[in-house]
Amino acid sequence: MTTEEKIFNAARVVFQKKGFSGARMQEIADEAGINKAMLHYCFKNKELLFKAVFMNAFSQLAPQINEIFNSEDTVFDKIKKFTHSYISFVMLNPYLPPFVIQEMNNNPEFVMSFLNHANRPNPTVLISQIEKEIANGIIKPANPKQLLLDIFSMTVFPFAAQMMVKGMIQISDAEFNLMMEERKTSIAEQIINSIKR
Repeated sequence: MTTEEKIFNAARVVFQKKGFSGARMQEIADEAGINKAMLHYCFKNKELLFKAVFMNAFSQLAPQINEIFNSEDTVFDKIKKFTHSYISFVMLNPYLPPFVIQEMNNNPEFVMSFLNHANRPNPTVLISQIEKEIANGIIKPANPKQLLLDIFSMTVFPFAAQMMVKGMIQISDAEFNLMMEERKTSIAEQIINSIKR
């Protein structure tokens, strides 16, 4: 394993436990089994490290999502696969959605840099497919972009506002994780039942 891989793995562990604001470079260095000087040599500060970890994770997620969007599957199967794939990914990387929300406010240029990335998730094929399935009477008439927004909102929100969700509905970390496992299928079922003829 390279030093960079050790740092990324260690950073993921620490960011997951402490979040971006609570994580310390010394903790990440200790977790990686390297000294802090080496960590600072590779990444000058915590924000640069987090962005590198984020882009590394994003580069793993985006191809999975595009494979689903561009496949020959039906819209219904794509919805099922997307909710399962996205929630599984974020459960392994729960620190990412809050960071994106924070960066949208503090550093919108960074957020736009990955949203404009050539390999970003691109729903163009899926939107065209939704329009065709509406025309063929498979799906009820709906704005495809509103449909995608519903799917994204239902999958992203619990992770982006995790502390608020846990507090409002009074659930533990274990209960939250169980609910997210259930949402892999329940979101898809709700969306599909609302749009199928």
